[in-house]
Amino acid sequence: MNYGKHTKIGKNVFINFDCVFLDLGGITIEDGVLIAPKVSLLTESHPISPENRQSPVPKPIHIKKNAWIGANATILQGVTIGENSVVAAGSVVSADVPDNVIVGGTPAKVIKEI
Repeated sequence: MNYGKHTKIGKNVFINFDCVFLDLGGITIEDGVLIAPKVSLLTESHPISPENRQSPVPKPIHIKKNAWIGANATILQGVTIGENSVVAAGSVVSADVPDNVIVGGTPAKVIKEI
């Protein structure tokens, strides 16, 4: 975790080993969330233009109740993971995930409703 002070973690959350949380934009992890090994939560990016690229652009990540983030998944800035949803291992999530679905792939897409 690069700052820590921008991260809020609810009750009964499990975070496995070797995870990376860049929390300048803010990370909210609600109750009952499961986070597998090697998950990256990246709230920071940079502008595309070379002259502005040195300035980080932070946007928050919000993981709602009872979500499960699979091993080696990457959640990018500005994304909300819906309640009870599952992110498949190795996925890259660049857009919001609705409640009660399984998403997977790069970029992650809805695979199945729960």
